[in-house]
Amino acid sequence: MKTGYKHSMKNTFIKMHGLGNDFAIFDGREHELLIPAERIRALGDRRTGIGFDQMVIIDKAKSEASDAFLRIYNADGSEVGACGNASRCIASLLIKELNKESVILETKAARLQGTQKKDKVTVDMGKAYLEWKEIPLSHESDTLSLPLEEGVLKHPVAVNVGNPHAVFFLQHNDIENVPLEKLGPKVENHSLFPEKVNVEIAHVINRGKIRMRVWERGAGITRACGTGACAVAVAGVRRGLTARRVVVVLDGGELDIEWRESDNHVLMSGAVAEVYRGEVDI
Repeated sequence: MKTGYKHSMKNTFIKMHGLGNDFAIFDGREHELLIPAERIRALGDRRTGIGFDQMVIIDKAKSEASDAFLRIYNADGSEVGACGNASRCIASLLIKELNKESVILETKAARLQGTQKKDKVTVDMGKAYLEWKEIPLSHESDTLSLPLEEGVLKHPVAVNVGNPHAVFFLQHNDIENVPLEKLGPKVENHSLFPEKVNVEIAHVINRGKIRMRVWERGAGITRACGTGACAVAVAGVRRGLTARRVVVVLDGGELDIEWRESDNHVLMSGAVAEVYRGEVDI
């Protein structure tokens, strides 16, 4: 950045990832990019396209106080309000491009501040929302223990961190063998969640460390999910299982999460990486 993007028959992109949670990032600040859902699905295919968990388009900020607006799409073409790891990747790009110590990113869900220290990028994800209407749920329920069971997954905690999450805590540490590929879609599409839901399974190692796996709505099993890690950390505090600052261990690596008591904001820190740059027909 300037990302090196040029407007032509082909559109350039940057492939990045945060702990294996990977993204194709396009720049729409100079020339508007409107990509149909079917084209996003085609580009998201890991055999015949670019392959990604989410596609992100960087647009001009809607407010003078912000540096960019992000449009975020799952690999199935559906648009979402937030993606923590993608926000960290783009914060890193814009901090370098704009030569700033921090940047403000707008999404459909919130305004996020991103900062970088050496190889770690931190994004303030804003407030965690806990009321049933804020998740949202289809009817009033106790968000600390939802009336939902699928196989070994029982009574999750519901949290919204820019998008909805259902967090299942398991007493045993064998979460690797939970058939998440079968149970994840059932929970994602449960009638309790009118906007579908991201599904996390977690085991508390100690009060400062949690192991987590994730099924992302519209993407399936991914190696990491930033908002999912935030949701797990918040859920752990709500259940009295963890401290407000924890390390969340995902398939792709570790994220440092802090749920601040002072303002209810959730901070997420971790590494990001650029993989390559390319061109593709839109």
